Amino acid sequence: MENEIAEASSAATAQERERHALNFAFSELGLCWHWDEQTYNALRDMGAEPDRLRAYVQMQHQHLLKVYDADFLVDAIRTTKLRYFEGGLAGAQA
Repeated sequence: MENEIAEASSAATAQERERHALNFAFSELGLCWHWDEQTYNALRDMGAEPDRLRAYVQMQHQHLLKVYDADFLVDAIRTTKLRYFEGGLAGAQA
């Protein structure tokens, strides 16, 4: 029972770090986006991260697709998110 609670807590912490990393990436890229817990959880069931990001752009910021390729946006966000983790910023947010 305690292991299940610890695993659930660890998963929640990992999801929170992931959400912070995405919000960091959005900010770094000058995107006025912020995923709160509700938005993150709603998108989480849409498959892999690139699919979630692409779906979000198509649903909420379709105007960007007139200027940017969806894959370009997704790659930029994911690359910037990786810098968040590599820079040790994830530990500061948890």
